[in-house]
Amino acid sequence: MGMSETLKAISDPVRRNILEMLKKEKMTAGDIANKFNLTNSTVSYHLSYLKKADLVKEEKYKKYIYYKLNTSVFEEIMVWIYQFGKENMKGDNNDEEKD
Repeated sequence: MGMSETLKAISDPVRRNILEMLKKEKMTAGDIANKFNLTNSTVSYHLSYLKKADLVKEEKYKKYIYYKLNTSVFEEIMVWIYQFGKENMKGDNNDEEKD
């Protein structure tokens, strides 16, 4: 998925909370549902959205599917965002001088 799909995926507060939980440890959909007091189908919907955006990966172990962060996508986002701050630090943004 592209950058716009990734940003749309993280725009939802429930999905951001899921990502924060997965930052600490990999979890099953049931574990996530219990933490949020959400139905399994609601959690599955959010996990599906995060998987499409490649923010979350599945890892099968025995009869369970664990979800974990895909940190490489976050690194790409950070690099993209950093470029804007880097340009501003160089003094390329002269908005103050226009007044």
